[in-house]
Amino acid sequence: MRKSHTIGGVRTFLLAAIVIAVFGIAGCSKAPSISAAQSPAEQAAPAGPTGEPRLGQVSGTAPSGSIVVLEPTPPREFPAPDTPVMDQVSLTFTPDMLFVRTGHAVDFRNSDDTLHNVHVGNSETKEPSFNVAIPTGAAYQYTFTKDGFYHVSCDIHPAMSAEIISVSTPFAAVAGGDGRFAFADVPPGTYVVRAIVSGVKTERTVEVAAGVNTVAGFD
Repeated sequence: MRKSHTIGGVRTFLLAAIVIAVFGIAGCSKAPSISAAQSPAEQAAPAGPTGEPRLGQVSGTAPSGSIVVLEPTPPREFPAPDTPVMDQVSLTFTPDMLFVRTGHAVDFRNSDDTLHNVHVGNSETKEPSFNVAIPTGAAYQYTFTKDGFYHVSCDIHPAMSAEIISVSTPFAAVAGGDGRFAFADVPPGTYVVRAIVSGVKTERTVEVAAGVNTVAGFD
């Protein structure tokens, strides 16, 4: 089961499917709205000790390797995340895929013993984001201002590449080999759950309440 934190190391074969589906190049298969399943005891869960609503846990299954994103509707503000890092080690970007939060800084580092540059651009619009040289031991910080799918390369070492997905929600995950996904500490409210795989995006609308919530219908 995967939690909703920054995710790296996803295999390259997912990338084409993600960029097609996330950014609307392929169609969206939208299923009827459903509610997250809860027991009566969970529905009646009291507020926390200071009076704030208790948080929810959202889990479910989707096709193996799906990108799953939980987006609040209407949009809401979330606390700032820890700064994610993409490093360069042994002529490799690490991780080779990174989820980041739109509007929050990302650190690009060079822990290699050679000069690298980091060349980043939007995969859909081809709009350049930045292209900077990073000496050994140095770092560069950048903030993505738009949700999107971004390709990362090093012009000095053409074999190096990675991908970044910038999203406005802290709840993004990759379904495991058994298809399971999970998000913790979800504020109660209405959310759209999107599962993206093989060029197809499927949506469910869920009402997240305090306690355990299970999303069905993706597999």
